[in-house]
Order: sequence, then structure tokens, then C-alpha cells
Amino acid sequence: MGLAGEDERSARAGSNESSPDGGPMDRRITVDQLLAASEGVDEKRLVRRLDLHLIPLIMSIYLFSFIDRVNVGNARLYKLEADLSLSSAQFQVAVSIFFVTYMFFEVPSNLVLKLFTPRRWIAFITVSWGLVATLMGLVNSYGSLIACRLLLGAVEAGLFPGLNIYLTFFYTKNELALRVGYLFVSAAIAGALGGLLAYGIGHMDGVQGMSGWRWIFIIEGIPSVVLGVVTYFALPNDAGTAYFLDDAEKALMEVRRRRAYGSCSKSSEEVGRGDVLRAFTDWKAWAFYVAQFGVDTMLYGFSTFLPTIIQALGEWSPAQVQLLTIPCYFFGAATYMGTAWLSDRVQMRGLFCVIFGSVSAVGPKPDQPRYIRGHAVCLAMVGMGTAMYGFLWYWYWRENRRREEGGVMSEKHRGMEEEELVELGDDSPRFRYTI
Repeated sequence: MGLAGEDERSARAGSNESSPDGGPMDRRITVDQLLAASEGVDEKRLVRRLDLHLIPLIMSIYLFSFIDRVNVGNARLYKLEADLSLSSAQFQVAVSIFFVTYMFFEVPSNLVLKLFTPRRWIAFITVSWGLVATLMGLVNSYGSLIACRLLLGAVEAGLFPGLNIYLTFFYTKNELALRVGYLFVSAAIAGALGGLLAYGIGHMDGVQGMSGWRWIFIIEGIPSVVLGVVTYFALPNDAGTAYFLDDAEKALMEVRRRRAYGSCSKSSEEVGRGDVLRAFTDWKAWAFYVAQFGVDTMLYGFSTFLPTIIQALGEWSPAQVQLLTIPCYFFGAATYMGTAWLSDRVQMRGLFCVIFGSVSAVGPKPDQPRYIRGHAVCLAMVGMGTAMYGFLWYWYWRENRRREEGGVMSEKHRGMEEEELVELGDDSPRFRYTI
């Protein structure tokens, strides 16, 4: 009853605006009253407490989702193509078709997360993709592999965007880059861990009459099922239902929320058709889509086909290839962590996108004749993404400057109440972008 009650209260609240006892926070309570209730609570210590209880579980969930997504590249080295009679083109289709359902289910999954609450929905999709990933070890044809990859994309689609939304329930926008960075760090660790696991599991080739690639899918899929069950009991929906926060800490969480977003009315918590339409017609969202599409083309191409690329560079056994993938991912994890920390420190995002996008487009001249088509596509995509990030960086800087000078404050805005201005979101003349 206790857990179900938390979900019901959280669903009614619709956001992380909750009272210390888990119910909806009375908007008549002033910030001064909340500050008095939270007296003696150190904000930095509170954030560290959030990190301690939330980040390890969130990172573990995303780590295994990434392993289950890209381990098909590791499995390829252990006779997957031969056992299923796949051509090279069929294998590439099986890899890329994952993103078809992934793309179409991201937005619907986020809407369902709001309806079912984070704890229930994230637990459900974690168990679901764990089962699909595990059962991939039993496929016996090209068609069944395609079906599993499509299902895997559908159930994994809501995780990354859902976790990004979930983190906003606890952290301010000035703290988010580092916490989202943890997700990318876990993805890099997943690449290294996936290679290490595949190295060990590959030695099970022939056990119970099954090839090594089957054991890779089965053994790497089971932890996700276990994590999904743990998530159902351990993940709070918001600050009001966080079992590890006391009343004073929950009061300070509400103060932090009001500092960042204002004291919103109930209508601002509800997602209506107008909100959805605004999201789909916001040119900035589409610009980010184009930029992210460009850089993700290289990211997922690299992470999925890295074992194949390394194998083509020399005469190594499958086990040696798995081990050689590990340093690449550990270096990536260190870069993610350092960049996320520095980005939060200086409160700049676009600069790092442009710098690392430019670095990604550079390669040694001796490699020029190799994989010409693949290199050309990746270069074009990452170049497009970098250019778009540079444009957005400039546009946000210029828009912030205009708003500081009062250039977007109209008579319509001057006649609005505080809550109405807050509900405008980034269209509010008081909103400032983190560039």
C-alpha cells in the first residue's frame, strides 16, 4: 500500500512539487516559510545526498541498456553470422533496424512516463528490454533476429529521454550537465565492460551445445531484468516520495524548484495539446534534432562496429579484439566526465559541442583510402552537427543579450501575472538560456 500510495500522490502532483509527506505542496506556503522549515540543511550536502542515492542506480540501468543495445557487435565475432546464415548486408540491417522503432517510440514513451510515474515505467521498460535481450540468445533465423531488434528498440526508446526528464525532478538546470554526463560515462563504461564480458563469455562457446554469441546475449541480458525489479522498489518518483530525504530536506528541494521555475499554478503542471504542438513546432527542437542526428551517426556507428573495425586492422583472435576495445571506452568515459564537470563549472554547453565536434571531424591522412564511403558519411554528419551546434550557440547568446536589454518585453508581457510568465517557458522574457 505504501508504494502504491506514493505513485498515486505523485501522479496527482504531476511533478516534483510535493510536500515533505509526499503529498502535493500547498502553493500558499511561501519561500520564507519553506526556508524556515529547511533551516540547518546544507544545499551542497543535499545535492551530494541526491547523487549518492540516485546516480548509481540510474547509471547502472543505462549501462546495461547500452550493453544490450550494442552487444550484437561483440556477438558477431563468435559465429553469429555463420549460425544464422547472414550476409554482411543482413547483419548491418539487423544492427540499424533497432533505431527505427527507437525513433518512433521515444516521444510516446515519455508521455506514458508522465501517466504511469517514473518508478513504474522505468522499471517496466528495464525488465522488458532485459527479457528481449536475453531471448535474443535463442533466435534461429534472420527474421527472428530482426523481430528482437525491433522490440528492443521499442522498449529501450523511452529510457534515455525519460531519465533526462527524471533528473529535472531533483536537479536544477545548472546542475544537470554533470548528471546527464554520468549517463554518457555509463555508456562508455558499458562499451569497455561489454568487451570484457564478451571476452570471458566467449570462452563458453560450445557449453550446452550453444555458440558463444548466444551466451553473450543471455548472460548480458539477465542483469537488466534484475535491475528492473530493483528499480521498482528503489527509485523514488520525485523529491516528495524520496525515502532518503527528511522533511527539512524536502522543504529545501521545494525552495530549489521555486528558485528555478517559480511558484507555478496547477495548469502549468498539466501537458495539454497546445504544449505538445508548441514542442513539435519549436524550430530550436528541430535544430537540436539535426545536430544530434549528425553526431549520433558517428557515435553509434563507432560503438556498434568497433570490434569489427579493430579486427580488420590486424591479425587478432576474437578474444584479443574484445580486450582491445576497452581502452577506447575508458578514455571516452574520462573525457565525458571531465567535460560534463567543466561545463557545469563554467555554465557553457555550446563551446564544448563545437570543440569536440571539430576534433571528431579530423583524421590522419594515411587512413584516407580506407573505408572511404563510411568515413565520408561520418565526416559529413558530424560536420553538419557541429555547424548546427555552433549556430545554436550563437543564437542563444544573442537572444540572452536581447532579453537582458529588454528587447523581448512587450506590452502583452507587462500585463501578465508572475505565474503566467513562468508558464511561457523559454518564451518568457525572464527566461535565460544556458549557452
